[in-house]
Amino acid sequence: MLQEKIDHLERLLAENNEIISNIRDSVINLSESVEDGPKGSQGNFSQGVGSPLLPSKQLSLTVDPEDCLFASQTGSQNSDVQMLDVYSLIPFDNPDGGVWKQGFDITYNINDWDTKPLQVFVVPHSHNDPGWLKTFDEYFREMTQYIFNNMVIKLKEDSRRKFIWSEISYLSKWWDAIDIQKKDAVKSLLENGQFEIVTGGWVMPDEAAAHYFAIIDQLIEGHQWLEKNLGVKPRSGWAIDPFGHSPTMAYLLKRAGFSHMLIQRVHYSVKKHFAMHKVLEFFWRQNWDLGSGTDIFCHMMPFYSYDIPHTCGPDPKICCQFDFKRLPGGRIGCPWGVPPETIYPGNVQNRAEMLLDQYRKKSKLFRTTVLLAPLGDDFRYSERTEWDHQFKNYQILFDYMNSRPQYNVKIQFGTLSDYFDALDKEASRTNSHSSPFPVVSGDFFTYADRDDHYWSGYFTSRPFYKRMDRILESHLRAAEILYYFALRQAQKYKISAFLSSSYFTKLTEARRNLGLFQHHDAITGTAKDWVVVDYGTRLFHSLMNLKTIIGSSTLLLILKDKHSFESYSFDTLLEMDLKQKSQSSLPQKNIIKLSGEPRYLVVFNPLEQERNSMVSVCVSSPTVQVSSAAGKPVQVQMSAVWETASTVSHTAYEISFLAQMPPLGLKVYTLLESTSSNPHLAEYTLYNGNIEDKGIFNMKNMKNAEEDITLENSFIKLRLGQSGLMEEMLNKEDGTRHDVKVQFSWYGTTSKKDKSGAYLFLPDGKAKPYVYKTQPLVRVQRGRFYSEVTCFLEHVSHSVRLYNIQGIEGQSVEISNIVDIRKEHNREIAMRISSSINSQNRFYTDLNGYQIQPRMTMSKLPLQANVYPMTTMAYVQDAEHRLTLLSAQSLGVSSLESGQIEVIMDRRLMQDDNRGLEQGVHDNKITANLFRILLEKRTVVNMEEEKKSISYPSLLSHITSSFLNHPVFTMTEKVPVPTLQLLGEFSPLLSSLPCDIHLLNLRTIQSKVDGKHSDEAALILHRKGFDCRFSSRNTGLLCSTTQGKILIQKLFNTFTVASLIPSSLSLMHLPPDARNVSEINLSPMEISTFRIQLSLFVCF
Repeated sequence: MLQEKIDHLERLLAENNEIISNIRDSVINLSESVEDGPKGSQGNFSQGVGSPLLPSKQLSLTVDPEDCLFASQTGSQNSDVQMLDVYSLIPFDNPDGGVWKQGFDITYNINDWDTKPLQVFVVPHSHNDPGWLKTFDEYFREMTQYIFNNMVIKLKEDSRRKFIWSEISYLSKWWDAIDIQKKDAVKSLLENGQFEIVTGGWVMPDEAAAHYFAIIDQLIEGHQWLEKNLGVKPRSGWAIDPFGHSPTMAYLLKRAGFSHMLIQRVHYSVKKHFAMHKVLEFFWRQNWDLGSGTDIFCHMMPFYSYDIPHTCGPDPKICCQFDFKRLPGGRIGCPWGVPPETIYPGNVQNRAEMLLDQYRKKSKLFRTTVLLAPLGDDFRYSERTEWDHQFKNYQILFDYMNSRPQYNVKIQFGTLSDYFDALDKEASRTNSHSSPFPVVSGDFFTYADRDDHYWSGYFTSRPFYKRMDRILESHLRAAEILYYFALRQAQKYKISAFLSSSYFTKLTEARRNLGLFQHHDAITGTAKDWVVVDYGTRLFHSLMNLKTIIGSSTLLLILKDKHSFESYSFDTLLEMDLKQKSQSSLPQKNIIKLSGEPRYLVVFNPLEQERNSMVSVCVSSPTVQVSSAAGKPVQVQMSAVWETASTVSHTAYEISFLAQMPPLGLKVYTLLESTSSNPHLAEYTLYNGNIEDKGIFNMKNMKNAEEDITLENSFIKLRLGQSGLMEEMLNKEDGTRHDVKVQFSWYGTTSKKDKSGAYLFLPDGKAKPYVYKTQPLVRVQRGRFYSEVTCFLEHVSHSVRLYNIQGIEGQSVEISNIVDIRKEHNREIAMRISSSINSQNRFYTDLNGYQIQPRMTMSKLPLQANVYPMTTMAYVQDAEHRLTLLSAQSLGVSSLESGQIEVIMDRRLMQDDNRGLEQGVHDNKITANLFRILLEKRTVVNMEEEKKSISYPSLLSHITSSFLNHPVFTMTEKVPVPTLQLLGEFSPLLSSLPCDIHLLNLRTIQSKVDGKHSDEAALILHRKGFDCRFSSRNTGLLCSTTQGKILIQKLFNTFTVASLIPSSLSLMHLPPDARNVSEINLSPMEISTFRIQLSLFVCF
């Protein structure tokens, strides 16, 4: 009875919502018709008047006060070790530590193991870079395939032998080439515990420049491959080579169901500090965690490297003698001058005691008597002789040690999980009540491996590809979402042309190419030139394929008659707006050839919130009419297309209009050549140059700017100097003026022996200002929807754009730089934003686009140590304001003076920096960098709180970042097809998702059959943490917040949810009580994956 009443109430509520929704829609239509009313005259644009109004429903953003609590709480004050404090404590003085150069002398008492013997696990491993000095395929052909082939033979010879592997990209390539006997052998080695897959991602990703979307995607790709082919679920993380470590990785592994992880490349002073306090094994907790839910056990390797000389103990001269690949007569020896000796009865006692001494010393740095001793290096175990030399010699040593009770040691080969299992057992035995391990919060950037050699160069190296990476990510995400929706429609309507296509294969290939590029020598920009070209070619190839998938899926979704899909092949139909000629060139806009036949223009909003954005396309004629699907004319700004800085094209024109798009939805417009069209023409002024042929535009040539240049909209007024660089921002909300100066500068490299290279940043002191001898050409454009100033310097074309829009895009300043330093030698170019904000030595950078890490610029550290990775944003703040630089690509960033943010945009270096690459960085391209600058007023801030270890962006900042990283996709009919009939829009969601919830992916899950898809997708959601203490003016956000709750039945519009089952992040595990849920509840910062199956309800 009660249930019936509840059901009845729910139905009433749903009807009520529908009524409100209808009222809202009619208000929108009303306001649209007002907006499309009489056209105002094209008056003085510089006044920012007549800003196009948006629907009146946007009065203010509704944030539930409960949603503001999270950011105002303190975060992980319950950590034993906070990395910001560690940096304050450490002297960074680098004294000589003896045999362990960067450490200290380790002593022990021979009786230390009398009551509890030392347990040693020697873990054989081979570190295989998927591309570095050779391409992925070259390495596989010359090295990696032999490692696998020999592993199968050599592990079977003795069941005590063990081996671990992490990169699935290589394993899958080998798997495709081998016979069933080898496959069965691998399965039996996994089953009996001789072979273990660690981490199991597609690659071992970089943790500085990689975005969390791509890190998760390559993790899923690896885990899905393992599930299908081997049926194994990795449980221990292994990251021995990424150049610094991010807590984001720890969180993602924890969410994927891992309990333990290992890291290696950490600043040598931090390693020493951790070793002295026995903190090398710890629970890594997120800065923002108010409890202990994010804790994951982490082992930090104590010494310089993951190679054998630096893993058995503190003395590399001795450890090297136990790397039996270096036996005399081989290709490599020991740089310390003492070679290994083959073990035989005559030397076994002496050698065993030497090695045991190192193990004992190493174990004194840890809190238990269980010890990990990795045994491997780059591309090891490729030859059978090495398998024999390592395994046979060690086995003799083990047998000898284990048979001598006086040594109090139990030693064996093990996998990584063998070690962690023994450790857990030992820890629970000793401390049944509390854990013996401390809790650590924070990150491990910026890495230095010796002296002042900080690895902050790679945060920027090869920036062209760092930008291309982000473009591929946005295309992959868009393709995934549209493909899954289209797939469900194709299945319902039995559209065989879609179902039998190779789209899923191409999608899988794109996931793998993006995954490969997350490798720690790929996105980092630290590979050989031709390897970079190989990565670039893969990215480019997948970009082309994704454009096809996006266009084809869009067509199916937007067709009135789905069955007509068969008669339109995509190649002649929907074409993406941007074209890229090669892997090394910048994308160019397609020019749409207009005619008297109307042509469809389809726009896709890849965001999960309703969006008002400016859409710009290039057309062949100035007489263009843009209409909504209902045939209503749309206001258009027409701007010139420039062939050079001062030459206007007469065959191409840019048109821009405001599109209001449903969340994850498609909106249809038509383009037509029409003499009655009446676009708003942009007006131009050119300083220090001359435009001869002005075409249809009103253009003025000026000798030089007598006074400063201003741009404004209804939120902001900008003042730019005579050379076109920003000087001041005026916030119209409170009328305050802020010095916000943009300047360029150069870094050189040091005159010392060691110089900057792909990895290292070793500058010759502070940056020197960018000097130009003559006033640059400055072009000012003023228009109805946007105005911009572009200045043409020798190495940078710098544009500052202001959107004249009442919404998200109007509240920040868009900065676009086209950088070209191909003629420079040993120089790095930076953009510096200086402001009057009193930030002192504190600033904030994001980690992987997932979370914010507070930073302190420290005078006790060299300049290069104060440079940190920025994936999507960096900011400075004081009690009143926050200034954020939002970025569409990963780069290195610093704040070397109060109120300043400096970003290094490109670097050209003529020498190797002695980290194995054996070349400089001189394959520079013309590179596009895209940013937004957001100035926000803060309210009620207690400055004491600023010293906390956590900070959050505002909602406005989050959404602005989403706009920047997920631009609108535009597609046009390649050739007008008169018979083509499209729907006016495709709107898959009932309403916007809450403002703080981001749909990371809707990723079609593979089927058990090769190369085929299932009916399910992985729905990955992230609830963002945000700070409410900012001005709550009309932010233009078309969404609200709901304490992380989403009702499943209220989610989709044209689909019903057949099933929705919670899963671990990478789909490896289902919770014990896995069942269909009807409501999603996310905590702030939580990323969760659900297995979703959508079905279509068709109205007959």
